Amino acid sequence: MARDLRHAVELALQAPSVHNTQPWLFRLSADEVELHADPARHLAGTDPDHRDLLISCGAVLHHLVVAAAGLGIALEVERLPDPERRHHLATARMVGGPPDRTEAALFGQLGRRRTDRRQYAAEPVPPARIASLVARAAAFGVGLVPATDPGVLARMHDVLSDAATRQRHEPGYLAELLIWTHRYAGTRDGVPAAAVPARPGEPALTRFPAGRLTGRQAFGPDGGLLLVLTTARDDRIDRLAAGEAASAVLLGATRVGLATAPLSQAVEQPQTRERLRRALGMADHPQLVVRIGTPPLGSAPLPATPRRSLEAVLLRR
Repeated sequence: MARDLRHAVELALQAPSVHNTQPWLFRLSADEVELHADPARHLAGTDPDHRDLLISCGAVLHHLVVAAAGLGIALEVERLPDPERRHHLATARMVGGPPDRTEAALFGQLGRRRTDRRQYAAEPVPPARIASLVARAAAFGVGLVPATDPGVLARMHDVLSDAATRQRHEPGYLAELLIWTHRYAGTRDGVPAAAVPARPGEPALTRFPAGRLTGRQAFGPDGGLLLVLTTARDDRIDRLAAGEAASAVLLGATRVGLATAPLSQAVEQPQTRERLRRALGMADHPQLVVRIGTPPLGSAPLPATPRRSLEAVLLRR
């Protein structure tokens, strides 16, 4: 079983993370896995309050549970187990009995999910599929709010554009963006050029962070839908839960043939995060925006983004 647990960690490394920084480390024993944040991969300019880092680590935690469930292993997760060790985010222990069937059903999507920044098909997302994703987020105590009202959607678009403009003036932000979206060949992290769709006439540095819904025609034939993950509070454990819910939503959407793309820009600064909350007309705290939609008919599959090896992310005892 220890070998299966090791394999589950390896499969979990396919989780999404901000700029594909993969800011996580693991410590393995015979019957448990510790998840730790990797402070060396924190983006101080992009993510000043560690929100993206915690959401990224929450996503890999859920990927771990799904991977283990698919291998027949049930895990019991203790979150933030030691207040004296802030980087120790969770401990997942093997327990007896069958794994969660809902999580096991997502196992086949671990290697299929991609962040798809391309324009989506005009076909709208069916309401039943939205409802199923809302239920997946709710299992973690996290809200998932669809932005379907035209007024709300217009305000959200303004927030995303404002966030992109503000971030370009944040010290260190553009340097981090350049570093993580222009990696050397053979590196096993960051966002490769193939994952960022080119738009003729637009500078490379403005394409990626702008958060546009569908390029220049923001409300054109693209049937993509914006969903906002929210939590009642905004503590570290809430951000971790938001990452777990994000993973469940992304994998669930992939399972039913939907394309997905997380958009974190609007929540990375206090001003735009508050504007997003007001745009939604709610008291809960927005943690992440996720765009989903139907891939265009005949669109080519996206290549997998690189991942660090298991040995690179293991802490030794």
